[in-house]
Amino acid sequence: MPIAQLGGLTVRLSGGTDGKGGGNGPVVVLLHGFGAPGNDLVPLADVLDVPTGTRFIFPEGPLTLSFGPRDARAWWLIDMARMAQDQAAGRPRDLSNEIPKGLAPARETMLAFLKEVERTFGADPRKTVLGGFSQGAMLTCDAMLHTDRPYAGLVQLSGTLLAQQEWGPLLQKRKGLPVFQSHGVQDEILPYIGASRLRDTLSQSGLAVEWHRFRGGHEIPTPILQRLGVFLTKVLTKP
Repeated sequence: MPIAQLGGLTVRLSGGTDGKGGGNGPVVVLLHGFGAPGNDLVPLADVLDVPTGTRFIFPEGPLTLSFGPRDARAWWLIDMARMAQDQAAGRPRDLSNEIPKGLAPARETMLAFLKEVERTFGADPRKTVLGGFSQGAMLTCDAMLHTDRPYAGLVQLSGTLLAQQEWGPLLQKRKGLPVFQSHGVQDEILPYIGASRLRDTLSQSGLAVEWHRFRGGHEIPTPILQRLGVFLTKVLTKP
């Protein structure tokens, strides 16, 4: 699998006409979650049923973590001690009003990266979907709200509502945007209630949210991948 440098990030390429991201087909950009290696979501390119020639781009978080699995990466740092305390006390994590210190720099990196995706790959934003898992979902939602590029859709896999005071006023300009959102009702990392708040916030602002709950935790089960393939096909083949 080709590994390249693009917009200051390491990226992995898949799909396309040659299985290596070649051709001029539609583009799906997927971001991994906190603590995952850069290749964490790469297998999805082989299991998602998408239009022929669809190109997949998997950027790697710029931060290297000193704990967790080998090659663990992140888009911004989180307070692990606080997270552990909340879990031990049985307090659901409510991030809806939090603006992480690293969010703004991560956003600027992502927006610069997306410009490079358009320039280097000739990617038409109208045939491009942004998305991610967990922290990657949060970042793509934030980036989507800070750009006016006419992207085809947004994918939120086990994400949550973040920076509500910043996101709220920006949502109006994204009315009608197709959104695929999934979340496990037993998620202990990002509780279900945060995802439902995100769903309601997006829907009430006029975004077209396709909502999928499932019995499970912080994961992407096979039935969700099947439904995601249908969603991607729909938005990427839209005239």
